[in-house]
Amino acid sequence: MNNNEESQEEKDSLKEENVEEKEKTDLDIEGMTCASCAQAVEKGLADLEGTEDVNVNIATDKASLAYDPEEVSKNDMAEAVEKAGYRLAEGEEGKAELDIEGMTCASCSQAVEGALADLEGVEEANVNLTTEEATLNFNPSEVSYDEFRQAVENAGYGVKEGSTSAGAGKERSKLEESQQKVEKAKSKMWWTWAFVAPIIAWMVPEMITGVKWPSPLVYDAGMILLATPALLWMGRETLRSGFKSARHLAPNMDTLIMMGSATAYFTGYVTVLSQFDLAPHLLNYSGVGAMIMGFHLTGRYIETKAKGRASEAIQKLMSLEAKTARVQRDGEEMEVPVDEVDIGDLMIVRPGEKIPTDGVVKDGKSSVDESIATGESMPVEKTEGDEVIGATVNKQGVLKVEATGVGEDTFLSQVVKLVEEAQGTKVPIQNFADRVTTFFVPTVISIALITITLWLGFSGTFQGLAVWASSFIPWVDPTLGVISLSLFAGISVLVIACPCALGLATPTALMVGSGMGAENGVLIRKGEAIQTMKDIETIVLDKTGTITEGKPGVTDVISNDGSEEEILVLAASAEKGSEHPLGEAIVEAANERDLDLKEVSDFSALVGQGIEAKLNGNRLLVGNRDLMDENGIDFGGVTQKVKELEGEAKTAMLVAKDQEVLGVIGVADQIKEDSADAIAELKEFGLEPVMITGDNERTAKAIASQVGINRVIAEVMPDQKRDEVMKLQDQGENVAMVGDGINDAPALKQANVGIAIGSGTDIAIEAADITLVKGDLSAVVKAVKLSEATFAKIKQNLFWAFFYNTVAIPIAVMGLLHPAIAEMAMAFSSVNVVTNSNRLKGVDISPSYQS
Repeated sequence: MNNNEESQEEKDSLKEENVEEKEKTDLDIEGMTCASCAQAVEKGLADLEGTEDVNVNIATDKASLAYDPEEVSKNDMAEAVEKAGYRLAEGEEGKAELDIEGMTCASCSQAVEGALADLEGVEEANVNLTTEEATLNFNPSEVSYDEFRQAVENAGYGVKEGSTSAGAGKERSKLEESQQKVEKAKSKMWWTWAFVAPIIAWMVPEMITGVKWPSPLVYDAGMILLATPALLWMGRETLRSGFKSARHLAPNMDTLIMMGSATAYFTGYVTVLSQFDLAPHLLNYSGVGAMIMGFHLTGRYIETKAKGRASEAIQKLMSLEAKTARVQRDGEEMEVPVDEVDIGDLMIVRPGEKIPTDGVVKDGKSSVDESIATGESMPVEKTEGDEVIGATVNKQGVLKVEATGVGEDTFLSQVVKLVEEAQGTKVPIQNFADRVTTFFVPTVISIALITITLWLGFSGTFQGLAVWASSFIPWVDPTLGVISLSLFAGISVLVIACPCALGLATPTALMVGSGMGAENGVLIRKGEAIQTMKDIETIVLDKTGTITEGKPGVTDVISNDGSEEEILVLAASAEKGSEHPLGEAIVEAANERDLDLKEVSDFSALVGQGIEAKLNGNRLLVGNRDLMDENGIDFGGVTQKVKELEGEAKTAMLVAKDQEVLGVIGVADQIKEDSADAIAELKEFGLEPVMITGDNERTAKAIASQVGINRVIAEVMPDQKRDEVMKLQDQGENVAMVGDGINDAPALKQANVGIAIGSGTDIAIEAADITLVKGDLSAVVKAVKLSEATFAKIKQNLFWAFFYNTVAIPIAVMGLLHPAIAEMAMAFSSVNVVTNSNRLKGVDISPSYQS
């Protein structure tokens, strides 16, 4: 690595540490309609002192950033957004409505209001005595619902059961908000077409016959009258947005629509005045202005609906949580709202019910459907001591579960948070589209003005082009005046250009991809991992817990004298009192076979050798060769079997009774069922698997050979794994690392892509770019296939967005596009990008061996 690269790495490292010290926040932005809007907001926030890593996502209407609270406040951010011409969504800081009990006069309401207002994080508190309600604006990261309740109770009053907090997502779900946006867009579209449809019906005969029915004045005035509500009523938000953006010198797509439709609309007034010789003759395009708005709002409706579908996976997850929980308190069962469950509460979950929140099984045995978390349809057996995930479904027996995670600390909340974090990041390829978008609208406006100028200055040349095109394009009319033709071309340029397609290309694909991942137990934390994954050549797999189960299990029972069952019974009976993992594995194997264990006496653990016990006066020994040698027991009859087991990286446990070896039990950290198949498929993707482990070379190679890995890095201590990853990178290899999020965190951070195996309900692993809910290597295959499919969609979207604008704008400049058709094509380009992203849902990311 050269000095420049080292210097850059140090800068990146310092920057990363600096960002980690800052607080992170997400802001919901209102009023954005296209990529240019997002760029304006992003620039406004980035220009603030104390903000870093600002990213505005047009697909989710969110701004994500890191900031130093000592240098910049949320109010500063709100002002910056407003200066850019937009606004923060209502309730951005969180809203809550509480039903208060016990108030009888104005002094009561003042006392409650003061108690709530004094809480840190509460921006505003209003208490209405008449309705007995308290309305709060607050920062959810600083104050909770329980603190509101406590403050009210400390003031001498109470909060009614069932009071809800919007900040916690209880007042109105994002799913409902999304649906409301769709319904609003749909209503505006239909009302616009209620006026545009008559315009088209009236305009077509005139285009065919050249006769304005019933008279030119009535026709032109009628077009203005029908176009007015379509533009100034249904289109008022678009016009207002376009004007505000232009006023703030940050023109967006709405600015183009505003300029195109308004120019067309006002030609109607000029046409009417020309009939009284008060203005030059001009073709009436006011009806076309309304058609532009009609197609624009139709495209906006389809786009909004498609964007809703793009995020429905995460919305679905958010809606899955249980509403109530049955808890045992003071010896009695009671049903309470799920947000009133406390850590340590004992929940009773009957068959067919959702587990209310994350917890540990304290009593009972059942199978649980965890498909919402892992994407796997097969239920998972749960018994005492096992972790369970909130919102998963108990299928059979009654479970008593102790709550270990509530509110924002639950698995489901973590999933939602991680997916939203991913959607707040950028894929590097998006940077180029962002740079283009910054200059896109001003450039298009310039092209439109140049187009009009060229048509007026070189009218002969362009009219010749119009004569040629009129033979096969019905809407090109070379008999029109040069001013009408120049406006025709200029308006088409304004409304055909589409920065939205460029702005939506990456975030919509990332939204669908991250949602699909969440449904399949693959949580993408950083969007850049999707692009980096395509360049990965080497995938480093930590052995323990990734390739193997991470705990010992019995693999072989070999008899020398007696039955295998007898050997296992004697060994398990002797090991019953052992706390050693190998002994526990033997006992577990006997229990799985439902064998009856015997009571032993004089149990003794012999460090580094095994154990000794007595059964009905008989001396039992279970341990290694050293134990047998020390006790003078001949095990020559099983020596070959012992060597074979050790050659397979298994621990050979010899079982002896009264100086006679009965057999050998092989114990090993068992290879996961799908490891070999998954590694074979990773090889098919062109990835070279490398196993890294602390085991000795011989053991490591034995395990690697069983799963098809040729490259092994053995005898590596946990703190040395990062160095090994760096060595591979120094050799020019792009490396992905798969391991757990605790011991392997430095190596995951060092790798080009870090893939962490989630530990039960804990999936908030900062070091990882991708987190896998399920520990099987099949999830790694899913992650690779999902990354490739998502990045492919991003490239397709960007290609079509650039191709569309590159081809469409020159055609419009030549006057070959009708403005209404130009607007329809523009709307289609945005819809096409979002629809193409949604097609990602049809991609099968399951490993081929599971299909």
